[in-house]
Amino acid sequence: MCHSPSGAEQEINAYLSDLLTNLGVNYWQDEADNIIACIPGKQDAGAIAITAHKDEIGGIVKSLEPDGRISVRRLGGSFPWVYGEGVVDFLGDHHTISGILSFGSRHVSHESAQKDQQVGNAVTWETAWVETKLSLEALTDAGIRPGTRMVVGKHRKRPCRLSNHIASYTLDNKASIAILLTLAERLHSPPKTIYLVFSAKEEVGAVGALYFSHRHQLEALIALEICPLSEEYPISDGVAPVLLSQDKYGLYDEDLNRQLAWAASEKQVPLQRAVLSSFGSDGSIAMTFGHVPRAACLSFPTQNTHGYEIAHLGAIAHCIDILEQYCNDL
Repeated sequence: MCHSPSGAEQEINAYLSDLLTNLGVNYWQDEADNIIACIPGKQDAGAIAITAHKDEIGGIVKSLEPDGRISVRRLGGSFPWVYGEGVVDFLGDHHTISGILSFGSRHVSHESAQKDQQVGNAVTWETAWVETKLSLEALTDAGIRPGTRMVVGKHRKRPCRLSNHIASYTLDNKASIAILLTLAERLHSPPKTIYLVFSAKEEVGAVGALYFSHRHQLEALIALEICPLSEEYPISDGVAPVLLSQDKYGLYDEDLNRQLAWAASEKQVPLQRAVLSSFGSDGSIAMTFGHVPRAACLSFPTQNTHGYEIAHLGAIAHCIDILEQYCNDL
């Protein structure tokens, strides 16, 4: 349940550092705030990177009012109506401050701007605000300022088990991180060196993955992601992961996809294919910029993407199976 809004990922960095230290894995943090675990291979040439972004969407402070109200704008693909009215946390320079994301009273007429929200118009960041009931001086002392990151309250991130599914805010990045950590525990002396990259600032342009892939000679990069469940995509909820062929940023590599599909068949794991429109990953963005010759995106079907997300635990586990098989048979 660590907070990790894009560009303010210190809490999850500390958590990952402790876990990787306990696993005895060689790791480091680079200048772009990526955390990289290296699994040395039997040969140095042709290294593979597998990425899972550690940042989450949220908000960024635009202005503070004397009465303690805070105006917020989007950070990544966030919408205020996804969080609803409720507790949010501001990660100040000195202290974390909680407030209530607010949309205004319901018992109003057309004389109030909030009436528009009751007649079909969605709440926007421009019409929402956060109540802290603190003075401007108290907010300033806590280090709350324009640029401070806002995320959904930590207690609201607690996962919920729904039979064979798990549900939570920020499942997008946390489930993929769990996959990488499991690989860090299981992989030993693969044929080629594997970099497990907990990438920074993916939600605001794949900044961390671009930095890493620009500075390392990689044979391929595989991004771990969610895959949106929607009527427009021929994807089913369940245990079968999804391999992407194309997204908003371009095509994925067909040869690499064939290798991953072969690994899935070896583990007798069902696999789905998809072409997505409003979507991007560390892999597609790095390949589009020419940083890697080949990229793929392995994902698990997810409801309510970038909201209160729901995914089948079996699909998450099968992503581990596929990647472990792939890495050991390079």
